[in-house]
Amino acid sequence: MASKSQPGESKSAAWRYAGVVAACFAMAFGLAQLGGRLNNYAYDVMTARSQAAWAPQSVVVGIDEKTFEKFGGPEARRLILAQALEDLRAAQPKLVALDVILHDPSLHAEEDQRLEDALRATPNLVMPCDLLPNETWEDPLPRFAPGDPRRIGHVEWATDRLDNVTRQIPLEQIAQHQRRWALSLVALSVATGQPIVTESDSSNIYVGGLTIPVPRDVQGRPLRIRYLRGVIPVISVLDIASKRDSIRGKVVFLGETAQTAARDRLQNPYGDYLSGVEAHAQAFETLAHGDFLTDARDYSVFLASLGIAVAAGLIFGFFAGWPAYVLDAVLLAFASYLPVFLFHRGIVFAYTPPVAVAWLCSIGAAAYQALFVRRQLERTESERSRYQKAIHWAAHEMRTPLTAIQGSSEIMSRYKLPEEKGKELSEMINSESKRLARIIQTFLDVERLAEGEMELKREPFEAAEIVESCLKRVRPLAERKQIRMTLESEVEGTLLGDRELMEYAFYNLLTNAVKYSPAQTRVRVFADSHGEELRLSVKDQGMGMDSKELKSIFKKFYRTKRAEASGEVGTGIGLSIVEQIVTHHGGRIEVASEPGKGSCFTIVMRAHASA
Repeated sequence: MASKSQPGESKSAAWRYAGVVAACFAMAFGLAQLGGRLNNYAYDVMTARSQAAWAPQSVVVGIDEKTFEKFGGPEARRLILAQALEDLRAAQPKLVALDVILHDPSLHAEEDQRLEDALRATPNLVMPCDLLPNETWEDPLPRFAPGDPRRIGHVEWATDRLDNVTRQIPLEQIAQHQRRWALSLVALSVATGQPIVTESDSSNIYVGGLTIPVPRDVQGRPLRIRYLRGVIPVISVLDIASKRDSIRGKVVFLGETAQTAARDRLQNPYGDYLSGVEAHAQAFETLAHGDFLTDARDYSVFLASLGIAVAAGLIFGFFAGWPAYVLDAVLLAFASYLPVFLFHRGIVFAYTPPVAVAWLCSIGAAAYQALFVRRQLERTESERSRYQKAIHWAAHEMRTPLTAIQGSSEIMSRYKLPEEKGKELSEMINSESKRLARIIQTFLDVERLAEGEMELKREPFEAAEIVESCLKRVRPLAERKQIRMTLESEVEGTLLGDRELMEYAFYNLLTNAVKYSPAQTRVRVFADSHGEELRLSVKDQGMGMDSKELKSIFKKFYRTKRAEASGEVGTGIGLSIVEQIVTHHGGRIEVASEPGKGSCFTIVMRAHASA
């Protein structure tokens, strides 16, 4: 049965847990900020599952396809509006909000006159205006405009660029030093007989006793719409006379609903497409019922996510086994339910940050506990540091083959390649996969070798084989920098030991030579036998080193100032491993170098006498 960790163990691991969780939190929160689509999806799901049970106060009177067909098409739009307003007057609505911009005169003066008369005869009329791309207002013609300019409302929308869903409406738009309120907000003000009021020290908008919480510091003062699905009646202009009872005393939104003529089609969180006039009615219902959704501030999302990250670290820092996983499951459930809980209380809390932070920090803390803590507690601080740096080296070494595999596979999946090119990339993926496996095995072997837990293989192999193999692997890297690689002498002789480790040592010397040499230079390989010794040398025309740097070149994680300034990525552990491998094989490594004149690394090994 698992139990709590010992107090001493918890205290010794506290700072390490803090580091792991901090890194995971930074990564998770950064990724979560990119999770806009997931946040939108979560919001839409919560919206669909919590639709308000409101009795509608509005009606949409739509100019649909049948209306256009009867009156002769969209060209008769003003004649249709005049007829609709005349019929609505008999139905006695509380208010009529028009969603058709009447900015230009028509070609039929009699139609304009009839429409003007119908507008003048309509009490409590709200007219629309539009904000053009050049930041000017497109207002109705003076003959159509209401006497009170406060009865003109804009018809702009805040459509999300990520998925083109309209979840918000900007209640305020300012252009040419003129502020216009949203058509739905103006309709509410006229319907209630109360002015729209703002205060300099408040982000709220007030209409009579109604307080509308909208952020003053966000452009447009966006308000989230609580969409009612299938609740607001939509009546054709042709049916006004027969449905007067449904219209009487209601706020009427009059506009085009025909798909072929409506100038704006909006998608709501349910996935339904609405005409602009229907969306204005939805916004009006949200305002009229006063049940608002407000966005949580960024700092509150950050602090909540940070608290979840700290909780994950504390759980795995002070508990082990099943108690830790049970508590972490509770934490994950809390992170997932927190946005839902707040949504039902009128707060829109981004879904991705707390969930991503909870999962990544929990996984990071749990993995840290399982893979490192118990092992590190049994070793000295120096041993723990060595393992962490060795892991960093392995990650660095594996990056190159992983990049090659990823790039080749992406090209193969994205493009239709010729058979020869596809075969070439397949061979590269196979080769780099094997190389990656060798790197992993080499890493494991070097670690075991350093701890004295591994006995070297004692097998004879030809020195020429490892030289030829390494040159073949390094030449593509050299060609990218137009570096010429040459084998200056024939390699003869047999070595005794672990071929894979020796191949890694020589390959590391070659890649270092290419990495730190300027373009269009030369890297030469020499082989020489003196009695029982076999010497393999790699000479480059790179930056070189001074005598002080040569003394430290084989220390772990040491890099010369020139190497760091070159911009080449490195860990400074490669040459240390090379020396370990050569030394454990009974050999030595020699270095000759001068600043600006290149370096020559020589592996000196005892040659194996063939039977």
